[in-house]
Amino acid sequence: MGAVKKKQTQPGIARWRFVLVAALLCLLALALVLHLARLQVVPAAERGYRFLQDQGRARTIRTEEIAAYRGSIVDRNGELLAVSTPVHSLWANPKLLRESSPAQVSELARALQIKPGALSARLEKYRNKEFMYLQRHLTPEQAEQVLSLDLAGVYSKKEYRRFYPAGEVVAQLLGFTNIDDRGQEGIELAYDSWLSGEPGAQQVVKDLKGRTVQELAIRREAQPGQELRLSIDMRLQYLAYRELKRAVAENGAASGFMVILDTRSGDVLAMANQPSFNPNNRKGVKAAAMRNRALIDQFEPGSTVKPLTVLAALESGRYKPYTQIDTSPGYIRVPGKTLVDPVNYGKLDLTSIITKSSQVGITKIALDLEPNTLRELFYRLGLGEAIGSGFPGETPGILPSRSRWHPIERANFAFGYGLTVNAVQLAQAYSVLANSGLKRPVSLVLSGDKTDAEAARVVEGPLAKQVSAMLETVIGSRGTGRLAAVEGYRVAGKTGTVHKVGRGGYADNRYRSVFAGFIPADKPRLAAVVVIDDPSQAKYYGGEVAAPVFGAVMTGAMRLLQVPPERKSSAERQLAAQLSERGSKS
Repeated sequence: MGAVKKKQTQPGIARWRFVLVAALLCLLALALVLHLARLQVVPAAERGYRFLQDQGRARTIRTEEIAAYRGSIVDRNGELLAVSTPVHSLWANPKLLRESSPAQVSELARALQIKPGALSARLEKYRNKEFMYLQRHLTPEQAEQVLSLDLAGVYSKKEYRRFYPAGEVVAQLLGFTNIDDRGQEGIELAYDSWLSGEPGAQQVVKDLKGRTVQELAIRREAQPGQELRLSIDMRLQYLAYRELKRAVAENGAASGFMVILDTRSGDVLAMANQPSFNPNNRKGVKAAAMRNRALIDQFEPGSTVKPLTVLAALESGRYKPYTQIDTSPGYIRVPGKTLVDPVNYGKLDLTSIITKSSQVGITKIALDLEPNTLRELFYRLGLGEAIGSGFPGETPGILPSRSRWHPIERANFAFGYGLTVNAVQLAQAYSVLANSGLKRPVSLVLSGDKTDAEAARVVEGPLAKQVSAMLETVIGSRGTGRLAAVEGYRVAGKTGTVHKVGRGGYADNRYRSVFAGFIPADKPRLAAVVVIDDPSQAKYYGGEVAAPVFGAVMTGAMRLLQVPPERKSSAERQLAAQLSERGSKS
């Protein structure tokens, strides 16, 4: 029986099966693609897959805050006083970063310039957290050095850091911000809401390590803060700061401060303090150096209020500038105390009482006036009430009110004891005298041109001018304020030397030296107050310590403000005399 041959498979059937399987695989792949498209591309509301799309976005898309730029602070001429600069802050997710090897953590610590052990301790402390700052406020270059390590859980965010170009010169007035760029002291705190911006928000795509790989749409634009223009003139501020610093050092004083007002507008043109600090680096700074003494410290003004007492006497109608007061025998007994002049001046008119700063003369005037007369005038001039600057910690001073005044209280009140003021209040009072009795509101912020409509008449003009003329004699050769003179200009002012209060009352060997005045005397532009606290015992009189600061600052201020001299200087007079002599000889 012959062998049966095996039936061979037809080639056509095998090809058909292959094509069928391939087609089925392609359809399966296409179906998968279409399903993914339905999940990721086709609008979710139409397909009912919003949950899955949201879950996908939740793993890749994040919303990040866009830091807002804090508004700049400038002086009246536009010079920058405070500005925010962009910086980078590094942060980490401790849960991810702890998964790195010890070698990587050590490398990160070296890049951050901290000890590896300290970084490891912080990671352990925040092990259950998802956020921790590594380092704040780095330059972009410094941040990039750390990010280049490409460690999981290490990120960067853009922030702003405050910078103060003038440094310590205007530090107490401006104050400073904290590391989050929020105002903490001074103008920065008082106008924080004005300067602060509104953060924005932006969607970004993150990779598996949490790094931003793509920036998407901005959901909310960051709104920058508004610029703040102060009334300060930095040219005068530098002058005041330099001379004040020199005076404090030369006299071995504990501190000092100076205020300059524009008599025509009430603007504060300078406010200097000593000691000071660098707001750009506050490490190790003492709290006392941060205090804006010109607005916060209150002090007894001493003899600088004697002209105001004389003004009250003139207002009473019972006194004239030429009215004679007998100060013999050089002292006066008031129940509780004996008040003494340096020498027996004999009979003095009101002008000479101011020139000589006679304690006896002022006391006799005060005891002759109605008890509340002085208090009422002082209040009209702005003493005993806040100037309304909005500055944190501004003191209104103390202006006592009594139903019955003891004679010694009335006498002390008349020559500047028993009440307290701050430097700006005293400068405002002298500005009233300079403005012929008009009182203008004091401002730290530039608010455009001011007119006389904003000024209130608190003293009759002729009386204010009479007192101003008396104050000019203080700067003359017979007065106590000779060192406040400014060559080529008439100066009006008054010195004050105040005993400081100690544990057992007024100390015999501790003083506060004061000078208050304005310039030019006939057409005043500037009013200023200088206070030197606790100078050495070698020199402590206001005319020796505070008056020279006024003279030096105002000499430069007249030049900077281009105020023409009122009269020829001594050098010019000497040159004119020489030319005249040569002409006569020829």
